Amino acid sequence: MNILTMMWKNLLGGSRTVLFPARPKVTERYRGLVQFDPTLCTGCAVCKFRCTSRAITFKAGKGEFTWSYDPGQCTFCGRCVEGCKTHALSQDSDTPPVYLTLGELNTSYTVARKPPAPRPTPAAPAATPAAAEPKPATGGAQ
Repeated sequence: MNILTMMWKNLLGGSRTVLFPARPKVTERYRGLVQFDPTLCTGCAVCKFRCTSRAITFKAGKGEFTWSYDPGQCTFCGRCVEGCKTHALSQDSDTPPVYLTLGELNTSYTVARKPPAPRPTPAAPAATPAAAEPKPATGGAQ
């Protein structure tokens, strides 16, 4: 078969592929993009240490910190969400957004540090005067 004949048949045959869907299907266990609520975050950076793919970066400054998330690096494992004690992180289980440029979905927040909660002071043991203490009874005969 001649190359020109093969090309002519391919051109006349039309497309033989399925168009890519507008939104890709995700697996059953997809947990979703990480959502950050800066009002709840205390700046402990546990999420950064739990992120195995290094999608979360945390830079501490004087009086503030910067929290950044790169969904292009994220494996959507949810370890950061599980480790957040203040529930500042959650996961959106919708299908992921389609993006065309590198870093388009990156998010970064600069948040003022919250003062630490005051530690409860231990209660001092109640001092009892010596006169108020009961005296032991003596078993002597009278």
